[in-house]
Amino acid sequence: MQGTEYSAQNESLPRAGLWSSLPLAHPNKQVCRGPRVREAAQMPNVWKQERNLMKKVIAIVIVFILVLVIFGIIEWIQYKNQKDDVGADFASALVSNEIQTSTKTNEPITINMAVVGDIICHNTQYWDVYNKQTDTYDFSPVFTEIKQYIENADIAVGNLETSFAGKMAGYSSYPMFNTPEELAANLKDIGFDVLSDANNHALDKGYAGIVSTINFLDQAGISHVGTYTSEEARNTVLVKDVNGIKLAFLSYTYGTNGISIPNGKDYCINLIDKGEIAQDIQNAKAQDVDGIVCFMHWGTEYSPVETAEQKDLTDFLFKNGVDIILGSHPHVLEPMEKVDVTTNDGEQKQCFVCCCLGDFMSDQRVEDEITSAILNIQITKTENGKIDIGDVTYTPIYTQNDYKGIASHFIIRDVNKDIAAYENGDKSISTGLYQRLVNARDLAEKRLGQ
Repeated sequence: MQGTEYSAQNESLPRAGLWSSLPLAHPNKQVCRGPRVREAAQMPNVWKQERNLMKKVIAIVIVFILVLVIFGIIEWIQYKNQKDDVGADFASALVSNEIQTSTKTNEPITINMAVVGDIICHNTQYWDVYNKQTDTYDFSPVFTEIKQYIENADIAVGNLETSFAGKMAGYSSYPMFNTPEELAANLKDIGFDVLSDANNHALDKGYAGIVSTINFLDQAGISHVGTYTSEEARNTVLVKDVNGIKLAFLSYTYGTNGISIPNGKDYCINLIDKGEIAQDIQNAKAQDVDGIVCFMHWGTEYSPVETAEQKDLTDFLFKNGVDIILGSHPHVLEPMEKVDVTTNDGEQKQCFVCCCLGDFMSDQRVEDEITSAILNIQITKTENGKIDIGDVTYTPIYTQNDYKGIASHFIIRDVNKDIAAYENGDKSISTGLYQRLVNARDLAEKRLGQ
């Protein structure tokens, strides 16, 4: 049987069957195809291009998202660092403020207290300042030279040794004082804050005089201690907060010139009684005060040295807790000193006493009695909350009475300032006045020290 011969060309021919009806082409010749056949043949290439394009788009989107994420992370880190820095700064500020507040709380506080002696007004003094046209009194010119020492102090105190019983009671002089109430306003105007009125002239116009005096002082805005209008007021300790230093003020007198205290009104004036004083000191301590100042109307009139009783009372007051004693009544300068004290509670501290500052204003006639001083006491509250009595200085003063025939003219002289003015050629100060001022300066240095 003769077999069929195959060739390479024949192997490319389709087999018989369905495909046998399709036209055959020579393998070396192109077959002419229609448009649809060509389009179908081109589709795989289009899809491939689209897939490539899509891949590029997706890659770009991914890169963009990655860039956004990276920038977001960077921004978040910067924000967090800034927030941490702000928080740290805020915390640091809080700590710093707390430290500063704590330090401020513990920083020493220093104040200056001005102290004057007896404020006395004789009739010649209020006649001098009377204005007939207005029917009023103005004492302010009397204080022109020395008011700076009062008004520049953190607190100014003194002893009011007269009464303000009012015009209807009749103004009067020694031995039963009643001074025009304008003096209260004038004293406030130059800076007085606290006046003691427990003294031997407090009852010169009776209990009504005490009530009236307190009312006029209240109207002037001056605190007062030593006389009272009720038991409740008597048992209330006067406390003044002076720039952060709380000072309690007490006041007592040896007597009232023989004038009886009204029945049922024992509270109206403080007499020297150790039992009551000790209780008052305890009441003051209960107010959580930093220091206690005590006015004492004591001693012997016109004596330049303190008595044994004054020394005993000084020791008693200091040991019970008083820090500063301000004496009055003798009308002349008496010694002052700092004293190292061990209190009854075992506390060791330094206290200060001035036995008497003489008269701040009066119409006394003896040189010794018209020479006085304005004290300046430096008081410091230390870091541990204790009171320290610092420098105690004074300004010598001299009450000049220019008596001219039937009239007097009063002015309180700044001794050192006027001495310097005269020595620098000031002709308004006479040679006689200059010599009196020099004598006043020397007397103050002798009694109070240099």
